[in-house]
Amino acid sequence: MDEIELAYNEAGLIPCIVQDAETKDVLMMAWMNAEALALSLERREMWFWSRSRSELWHKGATSGNVQKLVELRYDCDGDTLLALVEPAGPACHTGNRTCFYRAF
Repeated sequence: MDEIELAYNEAGLIPCIVQDAETKDVLMMAWMNAEALALSLERREMWFWSRSRSELWHKGATSGNVQKLVELRYDCDGDTLLALVEPAGPACHTGNRTCFYRAF
């Protein structure tokens, strides 16, 4: 297998789109650093990097709305990730199933 080369930004982060593996609904977008990526792959639950708190963030650690990792993909440029997950509850901090609940 070829070595995967990911293109992290200048802050060492890469965007991750989170999608429901069953319904294909886009649930959220969050940032990952190399440690969050490694933890997600190892533990099969989603971990992210909180830019506002400058710390690792285990999705659902306080709310219980964890996201079980089904598959993690990367795009052709290696600069964006796509996580297919089984959500245990709402993805959005507002309580909505998805962060993309508003339309223009």
